[in-house]
This record gives sequence, C-alpha cells and structure tokens, in this order.
Amino acid sequence: MKTSRLTSWHFALVLAAVVLFLTDRNSPSASQTQPSAPTWQVYFSPRGGATTATVWALHQAEKSILVQAYSFTSAPIAEALVRALKKGVEVQVTLDRSQRTEKYSAADFLANPGILTTIDVAHPIAHNKVMIIDGKIVITGSFNFTRAAEERNTENLLIIHDDQLATRYTVNWLFHQAHSESFSQVPGSNPRSSANALRPRSRAKQRP
Repeated sequence: MKTSRLTSWHFALVLAAVVLFLTDRNSPSASQTQPSAPTWQVYFSPRGGATTATVWALHQAEKSILVQAYSFTSAPIAEALVRALKKGVEVQVTLDRSQRTEKYSAADFLANPGILTTIDVAHPIAHNKVMIIDGKIVITGSFNFTRAAEERNTENLLIIHDDQLATRYTVNWLFHQAHSESFSQVPGSNPRSSANALRPRSRAKQRP
C-alpha cells in the first residue's frame, strides 16, 4: 500500500523550493546578492567520528528528520532517531527494499515505536544515504548508517548547514517517499528488540 502522508511542513518546503527556483531566475546577479555562506563538517572512516557526529546532529533536531538509507544497522544512530521521536520531532525514514527481508533489519526497530518507515520499491537499489534535519541541515556521503562503515570501511560523511541545499534534498526525498510503500513485518515474524534487530553480525555477513 502506498503512503501519502505529507504534512503541512512538507508542503511549505515544496512551496519554498518553487519560490527559490523562481527567485533564482529573476534575481540580480551574484555580485548584487550576498547569501550567507554554508558551513560544513567532513568525516572519514574508518573510525573517523562519523557515527558520533551523526548522533550529535540528530540530538540537535527540533522539528523534523527525514532519512533515506540503503543499509541501516547502526544502533547508536537508530536509537538517536527514536529519542528524537520521543521528544516530539517528526521522524520519517525511507529504506531500500532489502530491509523488508533482511534478517536483522533496523526497519522493525524504527517502525515499532512509531517512526513512519517506508520502503522504496520503485528502484532496484535505493542507494541514497541522506538525512535532512529541520529543513536546514543535510547529512550525506558514501557513509552507510552501519557499524561496518564506522569501524572498517573507507567512507566519507558530510554535514552541511545550508537552507537552500536542504530544500533541494527535501524535494527529492518527497519524490521518492511518494512512490514508497509502508513497511510491515514479514508475516509470521516476531517483533524484535533493538538488541536483536541491530545486533552485530559476523564479518562475513555484515553489509558495508
């Protein structure tokens, strides 16, 4: 079943994107305008602090967190999303179709407490690794939200503070969320605790 949960906040962001597009077309030259420069932080794996930085950014969220993820087995990041939900932040996650059948999928852990969790079924692989926080911060890069990405793999993660960039990413997130399906557990499976859903797997079986 497709989900169509678009809040007034989402419509406001889409409207902002349209206004931004029209403004860019009719605005004075770059020399006449002085937009605030974006700020950013970059982290490199292995063991470069990407997970800690992501958790800290999620801790700062006040209104909304939108997530696109391919592989998601990081307990600290998943738990930070649940904490954000519990303090009143709107949290929505779109995952790759592999998370629907993955034995130790984080989708169960995210959906059980009430995070709107959807599966992007329109593409062979939904390979984006993106978080959009409060419509003004973008987290992206090669870094999957996994323990392996933090501890073993060579990865990069960018945290970018830029309202205009965040609006562009939000429009793209909404596009993919619109053709995604609501996550539901595999029939006959039992709800799993965070300790089981996100427990470490053997090195041979862990996703990158």
